[in-house]
Amino acid sequence: MSPLALLARLGRLVLSVLASFGRVTLFALDAVSHILRPPYYPRELAVALLNIGWLSLPVVGLTAIFTGGALALQIYAGGARFNAEAVVPQIVAIGMVRELGPVLVGLMIAARVTSSIAAEIATMKVTEQIDALVTLSTHPMKYLTAPRVLAALITVPLLVGIGDIIGIMGGYTVAVQNLGFNAAAYLQNTVDFLETRDVVSSLVKGAVFGVIAAVMGCYYGMNSGRGAQGVGRATKGSVEAAAVLILAANFVLTGVFFSI
Repeated sequence: MSPLALLARLGRLVLSVLASFGRVTLFALDAVSHILRPPYYPRELAVALLNIGWLSLPVVGLTAIFTGGALALQIYAGGARFNAEAVVPQIVAIGMVRELGPVLVGLMIAARVTSSIAAEIATMKVTEQIDALVTLSTHPMKYLTAPRVLAALITVPLLVGIGDIIGIMGGYTVAVQNLGFNAAAYLQNTVDFLETRDVVSSLVKGAVFGVIAAVMGCYYGMNSGRGAQGVGRATKGSVEAAAVLILAANFVLTGVFFSI
């Protein structure tokens, strides 16, 4: 392949990525505009709140508690090399609240919720239920996308906060029961070390990750191909895109909140 042909192929790839990013951005802005304008569908919002929030609690809780416990063990083992075992409470707290809590909850939501939304909406498209909504003068973005995005914006920060607490308690349990830490001193060190900025950054990340997860599920569902293969590709693509964007957004938000 000649250098010119290689450059042309690279250019087409870059333009394709930029075009896809532009389409997703316009889709997200359209979804937000529908959230702010009537009519509203409270029943769809309630169902989305239940599915995204309440039904995600078990997987979020289990992920957080095992991560917090493993983090405490790792920090203790690493700190023992430098006689710094006492930093376990502080590092577990800051690690869970700043990074691991929001990112792991975001990825769990991408795996569970994004895939579910994409598969549901893609199936509705394949079975022409979305066309039926248009026939009934119901805007698909208003009825399908807006409630799910709003529900994710509300519930995922709450899930992140709960995950942070459960993760810290997982580290606390391991440290007190297995590593010989004093319970009261552990909790006091955790409270003293965390700052308001840490908690705020965690909740803001949760809100952003929730919107990304919901928008990706709706976007890929709305733009899926026909047939079972189209549904499968939409589901797979939505999870991949949501996971990558969540990690990229985490990097950007960490730089915004904690840049020196």
